[in-house]
Amino acid sequence: MGPPSSSGFYVSRAVAVLLAGLAAALLLALAVLAALYGQCARDPSSEMQHRGGPGAAPVPPRKQKEQPPTPKPGPARKPAVAATPSDWRPPGPWDQLRLPPWLVPLHYELELWPRLQPDQLSAPALRFTGRVNITVRCIVSTARLLLHSLLLDCDSAEVRGPLSPVTGDATIGRVPVNDVWFALDMEYMVLELGEALQPGSRYKLQLSFSGPVYQDTWEGLFLNLYTDQGERRALLASHMEPTFARYVFPCFDEPALKATFSITIIHHSSYVALSNMPRLGQSEKEDVNGSKWTVTTFYTTPLMPTYLVAFVICDCDHVNRTERGQEISIWARKDAIANGYADFALNITGPIFSFLEDLFNISYPLPKTDIIALPTFDKRAMENWGLLMFDESLLLLQPEDQLTEKKTVISSIVSHEIGHQNEVFFTNILYGVLKEDHALVFRAVSMKAENFTETGEINEIFDLFTYNKGASMARMLSSFLSESLFISALKSYLKIFSFSNAEQDDLWRHFQMAIDDQGKILLPATVKSIMDSWTHQSGFPVITLNVSTGVMKQEPFYLGKVKNQTLLTHNDTWIVPILWIKNGTTQSLVWLDNSSKVFPEMQVSDSEHDWVILNLNMTGYYRVNYDKLGWKKLNQQLEKDPKAIPVIHRLQLIDDAFSLSKNNYIEIETALDLTKYLAEEDEIIVWHAVLLNLVTRDLISNVNNYDIYPLLKKYLLKRLMSIWNTYSTIIRENVATLQDDYLALMSLEELFRTACWLGLEDCLQLSRELFRNWVTHPENEIPYPIRNVILCYGIALGNEKEWDFLLSIYNNKTKEEERMQLAYAMGCSKDPWILNRYMEYAIATSPFTFNETNIIQVVAESEVGRYIAKDFLVNNWQAVSERYGAQSLVTLIDIIGRTISTDSQIVEMQQFCSNVLEEHQRLSIHAKLQTIKQENLEKKKRNARITAWLRENT
Repeated sequence: MGPPSSSGFYVSRAVAVLLAGLAAALLLALAVLAALYGQCARDPSSEMQHRGGPGAAPVPPRKQKEQPPTPKPGPARKPAVAATPSDWRPPGPWDQLRLPPWLVPLHYELELWPRLQPDQLSAPALRFTGRVNITVRCIVSTARLLLHSLLLDCDSAEVRGPLSPVTGDATIGRVPVNDVWFALDMEYMVLELGEALQPGSRYKLQLSFSGPVYQDTWEGLFLNLYTDQGERRALLASHMEPTFARYVFPCFDEPALKATFSITIIHHSSYVALSNMPRLGQSEKEDVNGSKWTVTTFYTTPLMPTYLVAFVICDCDHVNRTERGQEISIWARKDAIANGYADFALNITGPIFSFLEDLFNISYPLPKTDIIALPTFDKRAMENWGLLMFDESLLLLQPEDQLTEKKTVISSIVSHEIGHQNEVFFTNILYGVLKEDHALVFRAVSMKAENFTETGEINEIFDLFTYNKGASMARMLSSFLSESLFISALKSYLKIFSFSNAEQDDLWRHFQMAIDDQGKILLPATVKSIMDSWTHQSGFPVITLNVSTGVMKQEPFYLGKVKNQTLLTHNDTWIVPILWIKNGTTQSLVWLDNSSKVFPEMQVSDSEHDWVILNLNMTGYYRVNYDKLGWKKLNQQLEKDPKAIPVIHRLQLIDDAFSLSKNNYIEIETALDLTKYLAEEDEIIVWHAVLLNLVTRDLISNVNNYDIYPLLKKYLLKRLMSIWNTYSTIIRENVATLQDDYLALMSLEELFRTACWLGLEDCLQLSRELFRNWVTHPENEIPYPIRNVILCYGIALGNEKEWDFLLSIYNNKTKEEERMQLAYAMGCSKDPWILNRYMEYAIATSPFTFNETNIIQVVAESEVGRYIAKDFLVNNWQAVSERYGAQSLVTLIDIIGRTISTDSQIVEMQQFCSNVLEEHQRLSIHAKLQTIKQENLEKKKRNARITAWLRENT
């Protein structure tokens, strides 16, 4: 540690390590995406062979053209795109997902004019007009041009050129445009020219267009309506990633086709316009009605892809600071800025930028950074160059909010010290993706662009596997190299590929260069071979060590593994780095590069002090299993001296064992044995893993678990009291002491929920105290980490008076997050008549709209409400269907079906479904009910074994 810097912030070494890992993870994710959807160089000749040349297909007949549908009255929403009729157009380049390599864009002059006015926020449909001049270089002679464009009307199209090589943009001629038509299924605008463009020459495409501004979707150009300073206001923002730029202007919408952009925004004078670059100038423009508009121009951007183009038109205020000569501004609602809600974000942004610049020795290339808090942004955040966008719930921080999740996340980056880095990564990144990933998921981290058949598939890759699995791959790579070698390779890679695209192999090549330049670290294969074994196949391995023989083997992880898995083939193996510890001492890295291998050094003796744990610090992307002796040794060590095993590995043992037992790799009793020591466990993050795995949602909500409940209650409360006393005392005496303890904050809710569910009187009493104190004195906020639990038990332990109070608070809240929290709490009532009334409110008309939440689903989640919700559905299906849609029954069947274990119960549900659903829906529900029944029978068997174990060990 050291003294704070003059700015009031500094980054400790621990934070530096964490940020380095996170930055590397981001870079790997970007590299993977580049490999998926971009290329460093494009070979026109090879692409022409499989796509067909520019003149290969005849001009389509003119009898029918595809045009964007006319927007209907009301707020614009993205309409479904109809498939292109195949009976009128011949095969051609418009049938391919990728643009033909005939043109390369060099520069865009883009002008947008949305007609947003402060006094016309309720206009039935908001539209925008625009013009774009795209300077292109012709690579292959063609009389047909393809650009990306979707749901835009083309008002005019001209092609000027060739451009003079001497006088810059001065045109030598004009190329006639004979026709413009749209291939909607592949999202192309096609220009049919009267003569071919010439290779090597530059041309300017001049297009005028118009399109809708969207609401209720965050793609292309969209509208946010919100309240600020007591008035209804609106702002416009853009979201172009990954393929939404084509919703806003005709363009070459592929990441490899980078260009520079000169952007002009025409807007009402009461608004401010923001874009990627600083403002260059302003002027005034008059429309045909005599109204005056402001024209804001921006400096030209560096080379960048279309998906990073960004702009905002808003009536916001900002705060700013300068960091190393760069201006950083946070924009938000005027109320938020005036109250200081953006100050925290402003103060941490500069140091983070500086840290990353120093780490990678690369200066941020833009002269300014604007960060805007959007009132509603479903994408959560977007890293547009020079204009970052966040949902305001993730960026703004009210000074009185001491324990909000967003502050703990931010504080974990810039706080004076951050311990438990490995636990943070496990909790935020690794835990979630390991739960979802398996050998049959059919989703690798890396996918080739030619494997995509439609644009929607590109959008789908922005998921858990790209981000969290990609981050885990980067962390594993760093672990078997070294931090210094890892950062050195990244610096080299970033320097070479700045302002260009890269393939995945380019990244591995730079890591290989770093390996080849030193002799200390030796690998069993090239970096490419190692990493390809992880990124090109789905799932991850289970590594099993026999500590008696030292034999280690790998096999794919399957959900619900069966003994005879002959139908499920997974031929490849992984090249697995094994970092490990023996008796608490770190050992040398070894590699499992075959299906099995012998490691004599991993054998253990009969000594009770001898034990082995694989996957040091959980840096490897795999689960670990042991033979019976290996698990027994670890269990003995936990009971004798748990602190001899680092906390990250106590967490790992619990999570691996329960996951492996759930999926039939080991017996459930093996996992349960690891919990015997828990009376000595004082790390709440370990308790969090135990409770998530043992006290499952199904167990809590199923009233039929009456055999297991008293045994589990007795077993857990005996071990839970120490950790409970620690944190309940903190909550009562000084909850602010937890404000920088991220692990405690994210674990507290599960601890409190379980303690109250187990009937711990102190938990129930504390819930009453905090709830009543808040009801009586609303300024005394319930601590944020346990707010859900306290609200729920405040309602469950109360009566109509408490419920009505919560409803009144709900009706006065405007933030969706807060309204959802209250809506779920009201479903915790134990009174059937209150729950019935709640559902009646939900399907009635104004004022009980409950727009954010399906209230029938909320009620069905509880053990009391499930049966009430079921009867309510039978008696009120028509109204429920009109309110939430017929498809909502599928989700409700999942919830209500948790008690189904007999064929007669299935028949009963089918009889209900047959009266309310179409034939094809009935068949789907029938299959679903059979699956639910089978899952419930498996859970029943598992719970029976847990019950038997508890009887022996309570």
